[in-house]
Amino acid sequence: MAQDRSVRDFDWWLLAISLVLCAVGVLQIYSATLDSKWRDAWWKQIIWIAISLVAMWLMTQIDYHTLLGQVPILYSVTAGLLVVTYLFGSVVFGSSRWIGYGMFKFQVSEFFKIVVVLLVAKYLADLKTERLEASDLLRLAGFIGLPMILVMLQPDLGTSVTYLPILAIGVLIAGLRWQHIAAMALLAGMFAWPAWMMMKDYQKNRVLVLVDPGRDPKGAGYQVIQSRIAVGSGEIWGKGATKGFQTQLRFLPVPHTDFIFSAFAEEHGFVGVSVVLGLYFLLLLQIVQNAQTAPDRAGMYICMGVAALLLFHLMVNVGMVVGRMPVTGIPLPLMSSGGSNLLSFFMMLGLVNNVRLRRFVN
Repeated sequence: MAQDRSVRDFDWWLLAISLVLCAVGVLQIYSATLDSKWRDAWWKQIIWIAISLVAMWLMTQIDYHTLLGQVPILYSVTAGLLVVTYLFGSVVFGSSRWIGYGMFKFQVSEFFKIVVVLLVAKYLADLKTERLEASDLLRLAGFIGLPMILVMLQPDLGTSVTYLPILAIGVLIAGLRWQHIAAMALLAGMFAWPAWMMMKDYQKNRVLVLVDPGRDPKGAGYQVIQSRIAVGSGEIWGKGATKGFQTQLRFLPVPHTDFIFSAFAEEHGFVGVSVVLGLYFLLLLQIVQNAQTAPDRAGMYICMGVAALLLFHLMVNVGMVVGRMPVTGIPLPLMSSGGSNLLSFFMMLGLVNNVRLRRFVN
């Protein structure tokens, strides 16, 4: 009976929408990498989708309360792996972000997002007060600040900032006071200049070309310029699969990873983009709906943390390819080529289903 109820109560719409987005991603990866050195990326993505589905199923089987009880261990292990990655990880494009071998290289910072979701949910659910105190906010920020620093040292500024929306949505729901918001704004202003000075030159250029891509058209501004050309040339219906000039002639950098949305927009136009963004909107609605029916505060925080992270990824990636956000290397969830991000997101969707399956448990 319990197994039948689990099958019936599983969020099949959540899974279906996710798989449709993955299928669109695989087709676009195939088109974007045709006759290139990445031409085998599409079938590798299919393998990662299969692995991710298994991981999603496993995440639904372990009661999320059990996972919340293991947060200290999960935090310690993943933080240790971040240190190992920084010291001994594979160096790609000047960054030490991966551990593993061959196709099965893992980006530990991606999986730390799951730990952050669980950490924020456990900490806020365990609070005995209705309002968040300054000491609670500082303590929680410290827990998340440590992995952020470790990831920034790799260096990977893009992934490090993805932990912030999980914290932000949690503290807002928990009852953040306006005094806390004012204090954080003041602190942000105080540390803005030191943070700018700590940034590497290429990171500064990415921010500066956001205002004026033409200041470095062959360097930091090249990706943004080519991406905007690709998006604009798609017009209403697009040029058709495998027929995008910017994509197929390799003017568009890495069209199967960070800039997959640019390649998709060029080949499928405004109509295709509207459909994909509509699917992401439906996916967000499903996650939020599961948050509303969660059996407890911890489950609600888990679902809303996943929703905030998905929305942040979507806004930054889409904003990046149209020149409204800095180029940060944040992939488009479920569509961009890459195993670690895909696997981590499916595991988080498994957590959402985990909460859903236990909504009738007392």
